[in-house]
Amino acid sequence: MSLARTLLLRASRSPWLAEQFRRRAFARRAVRRFMPGEDLGSALDAAADFAVGGIGTVLTSLGERVSSPAEAAAVRDHYLALLAQLRERALPAQVSVKLTHLGLDVEGGAACADHVMALAARAADAGSFLWIDMEESSYVDRTLELFARTRARHAGVGVCLQAYLRRTPADLDRVLALDGAVRLVKGAYSEPPEVAFPKKADTDAAYVTLAERLVDHGARGGGRGGARGGARGGAVPAFGTHDMRLVAQIRERAESLGVPRKAYEFHMLYGIRADEQRLLANGGHAVRVLISYGTAWFPWYMRRLAERPANVWFVLRNLV
Repeated sequence: MSLARTLLLRASRSPWLAEQFRRRAFARRAVRRFMPGEDLGSALDAAADFAVGGIGTVLTSLGERVSSPAEAAAVRDHYLALLAQLRERALPAQVSVKLTHLGLDVEGGAACADHVMALAARAADAGSFLWIDMEESSYVDRTLELFARTRARHAGVGVCLQAYLRRTPADLDRVLALDGAVRLVKGAYSEPPEVAFPKKADTDAAYVTLAERLVDHGARGGGRGGARGGARGGAVPAFGTHDMRLVAQIRERAESLGVPRKAYEFHMLYGIRADEQRLLANGGHAVRVLISYGTAWFPWYMRRLAERPANVWFVLRNLV
């Protein structure tokens, strides 16, 4: 792992740095590179703009590791209201949640499971879809267990898997056995080398192997609850990457197997490769932009920079 990535990931866990950055106008300007604004209204308006161009969205309220039942319940209520607004505005948008934001670490996580069930039910009523995001490796088992329980009751729920974790091939087997929706990403947390690949090349190779398995699964008829366009249905598979070389490999694999372009999705962050997002959508591919919002943006922002440290220089150039 590069020194820059290590430092950025370490900084992401510092409450003191988070407070200092949030007080600085230059930092708030810099974070606008990756999010339209801190409030939900800005996120919804951005989702509406993308919809005009035929691009879907995934919305997430930033935050993690709440410490009380009241905080977790407030997050649940926020997402319930968000899903109601998606239905009211008829937006082709989905929602992604972090389980620690919903109280996974609070009182054994029992309330968290109830919150996720409630959100999955509301997402179905809203014609939307619920993604369960993946956090550090220590949360993977509990995340997959809760996903499986929710998936048994609600088809419109998917889970994120991280290619850099050495365990992910086995986890993918588990999810595909449930015919579950998968969003594949590279991974953005600091993990020891025995848990995650320390070298980018190894992570890229793992991503390609996992992506091919997902495409092959779809070609064999897996993911019947998958993407059908619009707000309904999951994205099976969904590929979260800005690496256009990987995008090209996935497209070639899908085309060689006769997989329709709308039967898989590309997910990219707000503000990154906007031109490529539009080109893919105009070419008939299903594209979703991940829109994050909220005031707890510092840890998330540091991890975005750590994914590609060159982004630091991009931000500095734009600030100057």
